[in-house]
Amino acid sequence: MTAAHMTFPKAPATALDIGPARPSDGADLWRIARAAEDLDLNSPYSYLLWCRDFADTTAVARDATGRPIGFVTGYLRPQAPRTLFVWQVAVDGSHRGTGVAGALLDALAARVAAAGHGPLRIEATVTPGNVASDRLFRSFARRHGAALTREVLFAADDFPADASGASEAAGVPGAPGLAAQGPAAHEPEVLYGIGPLTRPVPVTRPVPVP
Repeated sequence: MTAAHMTFPKAPATALDIGPARPSDGADLWRIARAAEDLDLNSPYSYLLWCRDFADTTAVARDATGRPIGFVTGYLRPQAPRTLFVWQVAVDGSHRGTGVAGALLDALAARVAAAGHGPLRIEATVTPGNVASDRLFRSFARRHGAALTREVLFAADDFPADASGASEAAGVPGAPGLAAQGPAAHEPEVLYGIGPLTRPVPVTRPVPVP
């Protein structure tokens, strides 16, 4: 699929729509991120700015009412404009485990590639304890038939000791505020590199939610 929006059947009377972010989505993205596990929460202002300035490299999944129920935020790296860095992936609790995250990644990769940025490479960082994200990106690489590499991008010592509970005023690249939650010591951020993506992007369809 190369269209900006991808619609996936969920049930006879409902559909899941995936498309670019809108400035009005910022508050909902912050709400979803706040409820997510293993995700650094940034300030509401950072999500509002992201939805305005990086809408084209962000994907938002909406239910039949138009309410955001999941998102992927990303940006094209200035030093490597064919590399899409995936900053955050989060899905509302009522839709987790239904394939929404994978569908979001596929839709965003397809849209960015269609905009002329392919062959595309995907990057993201995952902490060692985040099993769900590890599975998500390994599955994405398998669907695309792409190689996956891993290396430590930021060691635990790179983060301030008092990062726990902190919140950046704005998270924008190249300093997308990583505000740790939980223990004061931030886990290392392992860089996952996937690509190049040379085959057509497969469509991942979320599992219907009753």
